[in-house]
Amino acid sequence: MVPPPPRRHFFGSRTITETQEKTASRKTPKTRKRRALLLINQKARRGDMPLDGILKRLRDGGLDVTVEPFSALPELARDITRLREQADCIIISGGDGTVSSGAMAVMESGLPMGILPMGTANDLARTLGLPMDIMQAVDIIVGGYERRIDLGSVNGHAFFNVASIGLSTQLAQGLRPEIKRRWGRLGYAIAASRVLFKARPFTAWIREKGDTVRVKTFQIAVGNGRHYGGGNVVEASAAIDDGFLDLYSLEMSNVWKLALMLRSFRSGTHGAWNEVRTARCVQFDVTTKTPQPVNTDGEIVTSTPASFLVHPEAIAVYAPPGTDD
Repeated sequence: MVPPPPRRHFFGSRTITETQEKTASRKTPKTRKRRALLLINQKARRGDMPLDGILKRLRDGGLDVTVEPFSALPELARDITRLREQADCIIISGGDGTVSSGAMAVMESGLPMGILPMGTANDLARTLGLPMDIMQAVDIIVGGYERRIDLGSVNGHAFFNVASIGLSTQLAQGLRPEIKRRWGRLGYAIAASRVLFKARPFTAWIREKGDTVRVKTFQIAVGNGRHYGGGNVVEASAAIDDGFLDLYSLEMSNVWKLALMLRSFRSGTHGAWNEVRTARCVQFDVTTKTPQPVNTDGEIVTSTPASFLVHPEAIAVYAPPGTDD
């Protein structure tokens, strides 16, 4: 009896036998897992959280994870630059200052970024609608939904939330790590009360769109995102993907009037006060009589003269869809 001819499958103008089909199937590579570079700030407020559960959830979600701990912020950018070719995404664990410290390296890598909010204020996470529960934040990364957001910079240093000169810089200098670890967000109030007793106005020149104005102010803040300082709002209509920076300058005669303004800072309506100058632009240049330190997302990184820029849609982040409350 003559055996039947091998079964044949037709794909357009090509045919393959059943044996060839099985061989081809065996040779077809499996889909490669996403390779994640997880950078852990061991000095963050929750930086000592056990990793076992986090790693299991990431790996169960299809990510091949490489863990790189660090203890000094300058190490972060170097680690990203050194290891970016081995990753498909970068996950940064820490607070706002930590994430901003790695932002330029993330932008240059072109890789999407995930955030595990383990800091004190976690204002960027709040802006993006990320859950403060770490395991839920891990699920957002596993989900893989990407959203492009703006990045701010001042003298080449990145910030996601706000960069400022004056009161908040003095607050950042007084908010020691042990205060943040012990008191959390309450530590901001403790440090702020100390700063206000010593506050003095300074003279500055603000330049935008070719025009310059001289001011006497207690603080100049330039926002890229929406939230800062533990839940304050930069400006009521500010968004982290609108392509603009929002500036405000506190030009009151008595710094204690800030106590009356607190509610408006929480809602972003402080611009309604006569003592608050506001502006929206893509670039601001600020000079001062004497050099003043500049604070970006809680870290002192440079000093005046300061040039503030926005980099639209600079970085893709993992975030829930439809956020930016």
